Order: sequence, then structure tokens, then C-alpha cells
Amino acid sequence: MHYRHTQIGTVIIIAVLAAMIFIFIPSYTTGNWHPAQLGVLAILAVVTFLFYSLTVEIKNSTFTCWFGPGLIRKSIPLADIQQAQAVRNFWLAGWGIRFMAGGYWLWNVSGLQAVELVLKNGKRFRVGTDEPEKLVQALRAFHIG
Repeated sequence: MHYRHTQIGTVIIIAVLAAMIFIFIPSYTTGNWHPAQLGVLAILAVVTFLFYSLTVEIKNSTFTCWFGPGLIRKSIPLADIQQAQAVRNFWLAGWGIRFMAGGYWLWNVSGLQAVELVLKNGKRFRVGTDEPEKLVQALRAFHIG
């Protein structure tokens, strides 16, 4: 079985583009550019490029997820996953990559839904998804509880 799903971070994209416009318009209309403004615009453009989506794939006995074009990715052998369950993140958990107070990593691009993986070594990893039940079903097809 093969599973692949990409969730677009619409809120992230809109928020970053709004910030870019907020920085760009005053400088463009006055013609006064400060180097810091250009630096911030460049950083925001790179962040948008790197984090505009989150893709989750189960293929070749490996669970893999990556942001945007795939420069930031994580792979976990399915044999290392003991359990998978749909969970709901706390609303302050945010987006991006976070180490959460509960002692686990969260990768999220939008929303509050996620799937928590419990690894055989006891570590936990959460990945945000807008279709948690389908992802859990796909993992269970590989005999992951």
C-alpha cells in the first residue's frame, strides 16, 4: 500500500504575504529602502518557500514527511513505529517545527489535527494533517497499532 497527502498551509502563506506587502508598500511608494527591509523580505520569502505545505508519504516501508519542496524532511522506518493515533493539538501549538512541552516534536502546517506516532524507543512524533483518520488507517495497513 502507498499513501501520500499534501496539506497546503494557506494561513501561513496569506500571513507571510501580508507581512511582505506591509513591508514593501511604504518603501515602494516613498522610494526609501532600508537594507533591513530587504533582508526581512528575503527571509520571509525563504520561509514561505520552505514551509508552504506539508507532505506525508508512506512508501517502501518508510514514513516520510517534508515541508514545501522537501529540503526539510524526516523519515522513520515503519518497523520503528509502535503505535499511531489521531490527536488534536492545543491551539497554541502553532505551525512549523516545534519541540512541545509534552516531550515530542510537532511538524504542522495548518489546523489542530495531527497523528501521533509512538516509536519503539519511547519517543513520540506528531505530524499535522487535515486527514488524520486516513493516515492512521494507512499506518494500520502496515500492522502499526
